[in-house]
Amino acid sequence: MKTSIRVLCLGSLLAVSAVAGAQTYGPKDEGRRFNDGSKVVCHNVDVQRNSRDPNRITGTATGAVVGGLLGNQVGGGNGKKLATVAGAVAGGAAGRQIQGNQQSKNGDRVVERRCERQYR
Repeated sequence: MKTSIRVLCLGSLLAVSAVAGAQTYGPKDEGRRFNDGSKVVCHNVDVQRNSRDPNRITGTATGAVVGGLLGNQVGGGNGKKLATVAGAVAGGAAGRQIQGNQQSKNGDRVVERRCERQYR
């Protein structure tokens, strides 16, 4: 019983020390140097923000429906089924690409400044 309590206490201390050791740095820390020779370095990162549909589900679904309808107009019998499936797949890929292009044009991507500690 005493051993399990000691192990639990030791595990809790290790978890707390790991969380306490996690340090984040911001642009105000850029160039800061530490005794071990490390320093804080910042760089710009391109990230996607404020997108209503970051996975492009709307474009993919719309493209698949339109492609499937167009593919259904081609061929007959089993060829018609194959054309419908192929049209849906191609339309989904095209719709996803078109939505992605529109999102990048409309400013859904922003530049963020991120900083990290670099060790030599």
